[in-house]
Amino acid sequence: MKITEQPNVMNYNGLRHIHPEAKIGQNVTIEPFTTIGADVVIGDNCWIGPNVSIMDGSRIGEGCKIFPGAVIGAIPQDLKFHGEYSLVELGNNVIIREYCTLNRGTKASHKTTIGDHSLLMAYVHIAHDCFIGKRCVLANGVTLAGHIEVGEFVIIGGLVAVHQFVKIGAHTFIGGGSLVRKDIPPFVKAAREPLSYAGVNSVGLKRRGYSQDQIHHIQDIYRILFVNGYNTTKAVKLIETTIHPSPERDNILNFVKSAERGIMRGFRHMNGKKSIIVNGKVTNEEVQQSATSFMGRLKNWLGS
Repeated sequence: MKITEQPNVMNYNGLRHIHPEAKIGQNVTIEPFTTIGADVVIGDNCWIGPNVSIMDGSRIGEGCKIFPGAVIGAIPQDLKFHGEYSLVELGNNVIIREYCTLNRGTKASHKTTIGDHSLLMAYVHIAHDCFIGKRCVLANGVTLAGHIEVGEFVIIGGLVAVHQFVKIGAHTFIGGGSLVRKDIPPFVKAAREPLSYAGVNSVGLKRRGYSQDQIHHIQDIYRILFVNGYNTTKAVKLIETTIHPSPERDNILNFVKSAERGIMRGFRHMNGKKSIIVNGKVTNEEVQQSATSFMGRLKNWLGS
């Protein structure tokens, strides 16, 4: 990337404010009414929409698109922040939609990071010291508190709120409107309230090139961890002794063992009600009772 001190952009007759010390790459378009601070670096081939604020400490990669109303690099919303130098870093080909807010880091890590090819939809908030992996999608209204780690290829549904210090494993899918208070291990779907395991993200894994055998292997691991009713300690021991080693198994075990906040609930705690296994399938006890009652009424009706 060739950096130019004077922006290589079209002239809008003074309708923008670009600090002369800002470093702007080649073929960058900056629309009217946008403000860019002094300590800012913007890579080649970016598009910065109107009414965008890019503040000191922002580092934007190549090919990024930032839509109207976004605020990049504001100081952390943290009372422990005392003006220490910190950054917010966007990788290459990141899309930031309307009115997103991305805060700089604090002394904890000194930066907030958004990985390559990620999409942040409208009104997403990324707080200080967060790390978002590559090719993630955060839908409209997602709110991340501070110090959150999100692995690569994660999809987070609209209006999800994530508690500070939570870790979300790679290739996970989180249902819209969820409240995330515990860590979510890799390769899974998470939904319901309280948040719990909703199966392996097999569709996402297929799109990423995982084979059917690999997906079945991951399902075997999570059947022990989340479906069979073991506590986490016993489940980890069973996985270590009964499931053959693989990168996926090691990834899951390392994540679970290092989960300082604990991991989300399994199938046996759906919506606070006990689940039972019927013909090899996990089902909610209340749903099973309802189904039994319905079948009884149906038999009576057919027999009448």
